[in-house]
Amino acid sequence: MELEHKFCKLGETLELAEGVLVEGYASVFGKCDQGGDVVQPGAYAASLKALNAKGGTVKMLWQHNPAEPIGVWDTVHEDARGLYVKGRILADVEKGREAIALIEAGAIDGLSIGYRTVKATKDDKGRRLLSELELWEVSLVTFPMLPDARVLAKGDSSLDHDMRDLTDALNHARALLVG
Repeated sequence: MELEHKFCKLGETLELAEGVLVEGYASVFGKCDQGGDVVQPGAYAASLKALNAKGGTVKMLWQHNPAEPIGVWDTVHEDARGLYVKGRILADVEKGREAIALIEAGAIDGLSIGYRTVKATKDDKGRRLLSELELWEVSLVTFPMLPDARVLAKGDSSLDHDMRDLTDALNHARALLVG
């Protein structure tokens, strides 16, 4: 089988921490992409479980080029919205520095998934409903296929990120106490 790619837009926001922290959705469930595919909830579950059992990771690549890893995905999981990813573009890697500069300039704003389709069906509108995918990589790319997926936040340092996490935790605790 052939490796497939799906693209999604990063949006305007990134966090900076030891390079660039990228955080957002690489795939959004139930949304039809420009290729006519709709990823279903749970489509990545088996793949992520198998990767985790083997100690493997989803790779962070530049433009789907397996010869150009540019960072690491520290977190990859499904939630109710889609496939959430959080990772770091490494400034010690030449292509990583290029990616950081292009993202900061607004020239690159897409994420894309590389995967193999395990299970899919067609609906009455001719769309392919993807119910199980073997996820291989998430790339930073020029042209997104799924514009609905976005990066969530932008900051200038790891301290800002830590403070935001602390603020979120305190707000969550306050909501539990009040509500």
